[in-house]
Amino acid sequence: MIKNVIITATLSLTALAILSSCGAKLRPLTADQAKAEPQPLELVGGKVPGTVHLTFPAKWFPKNAELTITPVIRYQGGEKWGTETTFQGEKVQGNERVVPYREGSNSTVTFAIPYQPAMAKSELYLSFKGKQGKKVVPLPDLKVGDGVVATEALATIAGVTPMTSPDGFQRIIQEAYDANIMFQIQQANVRPTELNKDEVQEWQNTVQNANETTNQEVSVEVQAYASPDGGQELNEKLSANRERNTTSALKSRFKKSKIQDVAIDAHYTAQDWEGFKELVEQSDFQDKDLVLRVLSMYPDPEQREREIKNISSVFSKLAEEVLPKLRRSRLVANVKIIGRSDEEIQKTLKEYPSALSVEELLYAATLTDDPQQQESIYKITVQKYANDYRAYNNLGSIYLQRGDYAAAKSWFERALEKKDNAESKVNLGLLALNDGDVAKATSLMAQGSSLPGVGQVLGYLYLSQGDYAKAETTYGDYASNNAAVAQILNRNYSKALNTLSAVPKPNALTEYLRAIIGARTNDASAAVAALQKAVALDPSLRTKIANDLEFASLRGRADFSAIISQ
Repeated sequence: MIKNVIITATLSLTALAILSSCGAKLRPLTADQAKAEPQPLELVGGKVPGTVHLTFPAKWFPKNAELTITPVIRYQGGEKWGTETTFQGEKVQGNERVVPYREGSNSTVTFAIPYQPAMAKSELYLSFKGKQGKKVVPLPDLKVGDGVVATEALATIAGVTPMTSPDGFQRIIQEAYDANIMFQIQQANVRPTELNKDEVQEWQNTVQNANETTNQEVSVEVQAYASPDGGQELNEKLSANRERNTTSALKSRFKKSKIQDVAIDAHYTAQDWEGFKELVEQSDFQDKDLVLRVLSMYPDPEQREREIKNISSVFSKLAEEVLPKLRRSRLVANVKIIGRSDEEIQKTLKEYPSALSVEELLYAATLTDDPQQQESIYKITVQKYANDYRAYNNLGSIYLQRGDYAAAKSWFERALEKKDNAESKVNLGLLALNDGDVAKATSLMAQGSSLPGVGQVLGYLYLSQGDYAKAETTYGDYASNNAAVAQILNRNYSKALNTLSAVPKPNALTEYLRAIIGARTNDASAAVAALQKAVALDPSLRTKIANDLEFASLRGRADFSAIISQ
């Protein structure tokens, strides 16, 4: 009997507990049950990521309840929602996260909400969808955060220098023209047939034309050789005589043709082993590898000659086809072409632009910092040299920096129609990044990753992806506002200050960034001084400064209030 009473009492308590848990109502979360971090939120890689830590106390979450939680950032004029996360009680049939009724649990909700500029002044809420059994349980939203620090967004496409296509202008161009005077075996006399052959005649005409052209300078070099057969002593004398006779013959012909003041630098090589080796390498002799092995094994010229002559199967062919080509005097005309000076290019551009070459026109655009003048020069280039992609790309770069992205894109695409080129692809990647298409931007920019100066473009890409360490490394010592943003976000404040001091054309944003560094390093005076300069350069920044949580520590200071209230 007593046993039955105990069993009955136990069953009654169990039933009561079940009825109690099922009868528990789903209640609103309170502020101490939900903690968001970071506080405030921060923009990273174009999104606002965060984590909300949730505490579900013991006996708080009914066994038959479901709770869907969605983070939402609300700002003036709109709101953006994150991904929802659902929790369920122990009695619910489903695959969501289970919260034990008796023990409770700790959990998290994560989110990465697309950024909007208005989020600087915003609030983070948790929105709830409650359900208990078949009944919908309305629950109020819970505020868990204020504002978004959007320092990453201070890096913009306007802070990137687009990739320009280089000119190939050279003020001084060095060109060399060759001809050969051949000699018979063991002879040093210059035969008239050699002097009068077409090769030498054309060479002499080149010397004469360069000598008579005002913007050219010419000098002549004579290098006389003997083939490596015949012994060192004989070849020494032979090559010296060939050099002397060739020089004398040239001077005589120059005098007759009235080629004046052309210096002749003469040399001779007794045994032309280098020329011999080169000709053998180019030949198709059956045993040429054996000859080349002899050259590598025996440095002594006489021993080389003996060993090669011992290869009877080869030597006759060498004597017939290779050695005669080494009995020569090599004539070299070194012509220096001196191009227009900067002043002459600018004058010609003004008076007769069609007289300039494409390289001179592209170079002329680098002689001015005025975008209007550069645009005019590139348009002249496009008209005259319609198939050269470079002027098209550089026009696109001007429009991109001007903020006319539609026109810039058109010019870049036209440049690619003329020629597939890396500069235009990188620039189109910049426009894709500006449109939020990171995947397309990454693909396009990768095709120009070896271009000079591309680091500052890739740095902006990595910044936009939230990889601040890689962005800082990629920028290197490049000085720009965008580079300083990467360094600030990577908490390298001393380097960021050095970068800002080296920015070629500092502006209001330069001072704004300097103020952020001051605020982050607890140097309020420096921060306020920089903000005063920023507002003097751009008064429209006052509202931005007032809402920027980077300056939260300055609020309450009279000098800060004076900046934002004017």
